[in-house]
Amino acid sequence: MRSSSAPFGLNLAHNVVLNLFLQSASSPNSLLGFLPILLIFGIFYFLLFLPMQRQRKQTAKMLASLQTGDNVVTSGGIIGTIVAVDSDSVVLRVKPDNIKIQIARSAVSSMASTAHSSEGKK
Repeated sequence: MRSSSAPFGLNLAHNVVLNLFLQSASSPNSLLGFLPILLIFGIFYFLLFLPMQRQRKQTAKMLASLQTGDNVVTSGGIIGTIVAVDSDSVVLRVKPDNIKIQIARSAVSSMASTAHSSEGKK
């Protein structure tokens, strides 16, 4: 009876070792399963997040460099010339009646070219 159980024990040990080997061989396949997800995150980073960070830095630089006499466009679409600059606000002169309005510095969305201000006169 012992002789018949010994081959069974060897077969069992052999099966356990073979299963462990097959499981360890399948782990690279599971890592390959994450590759498309990592690739998608990489694409999102370079197509969405990186340009947004650049835009945010450019806007912060523009807001920090506002000076008296600059023509700007607000987020509401108002085009005006900066008359005074404070730490967190800006005073604009708006045509045609040269009305002065005070707005938050963060409300300035872009610098207006001279073409925009000349179109406002027409």
